[in-house]
Amino acid sequence: MSAALTPASIAELVEAVRSTPQLIAVGAGTKPRLSAVNVTKLSTTALRGLVEYEPSEFTFTALTGTPLREIIAALAERGQYLPFDPMLVDAGATLGGTVVAGLSGPGRFRFGGVRDFILAVQFVDGAGRLLRMGGKVVKNAAGFDLPKFFVGSLGRFGVLTEITFKVFPRPASRLTLKVEANTIEATARILTEAANSRWELDALDLLPDGSSICLRLAGPSAALESLADEILARWPGRKLTEAEADVLWAELREFQWAHTGLPLLKVALAPGDVVAFHQTIAALDGARAHISAGGNVAFVSLAAADQFAALDEKLRALQLSGVTLRGDAPLWSGTRTASKISHAVKAALDSENRFPSLDD
Repeated sequence: MSAALTPASIAELVEAVRSTPQLIAVGAGTKPRLSAVNVTKLSTTALRGLVEYEPSEFTFTALTGTPLREIIAALAERGQYLPFDPMLVDAGATLGGTVVAGLSGPGRFRFGGVRDFILAVQFVDGAGRLLRMGGKVVKNAAGFDLPKFFVGSLGRFGVLTEITFKVFPRPASRLTLKVEANTIEATARILTEAANSRWELDALDLLPDGSSICLRLAGPSAALESLADEILARWPGRKLTEAEADVLWAELREFQWAHTGLPLLKVALAPGDVVAFHQTIAALDGARAHISAGGNVAFVSLAAADQFAALDEKLRALQLSGVTLRGDAPLWSGTRTASKISHAVKAALDSENRFPSLDD
């Protein structure tokens, strides 16, 4: 069912929720499988803009339909940024869509994911109530941190209208290194050793080619050169030029490496799963995977829709869980553990089942 409702204000959004028996919020549609359910679609794209921005407090509040690119540009003017490296920025991803998808980029490795930067949310629950939870200052830390439950909720708890984030100062400079490994076992060792080093890497990712590891450093330029020389004395590789690095990280951020029109999944990993997971992907002809955050998450692009069943079976065997971001495939794959607290939050915020269930 195509998007039928596009409220132009929060008041209109509240009324739309109250008058619609079943619905789900959608943003720019950059991760369409997450909202591919047969209910009325409510677009948040008309709700955009910064509501508050306090550079001295390193916080901002924005409407959820605001494109990430607008927020990133506003922060950059004051020398600040979102360290978790939001994904699909050029594709038009919105702030709200990023939160409910729980989608973080390579910067998650050092600073944490989107969940770690949310301070407060305003949302409409299943009873049509406009609620606010959390606080607009970084040091406000009392009670149950409900706002974080909206991260990865896929719009099943309510319709977000505003979100407050904390931000960081932008680093003085960045330097990306690319090192190579001959086997996946060697690759996994490098990931583990680099992650546990004193270098405090800004990002640590295994590229879709399966053999190239990118290590990103951030800080004063002189210090980065010294660290880079130390790293390259340990493993063979090279420093990327600024232009090369910009292209590489943009390709990862926008999933330009993925097959067009075919299933794209996010899979939760642990570094100890990297070898077995990589072997699983290698067994699927043409499938590709980008392993990010030092081996703690992977993005998988299947080469054919009928590969999903085999991947699902392998993920179950490895006791891993995946969610489909786009493409014609089931939403969930692998092993899912029922979360009693998530179901309790769902029941409290949506007792009327106005939004899809956690399993849809």
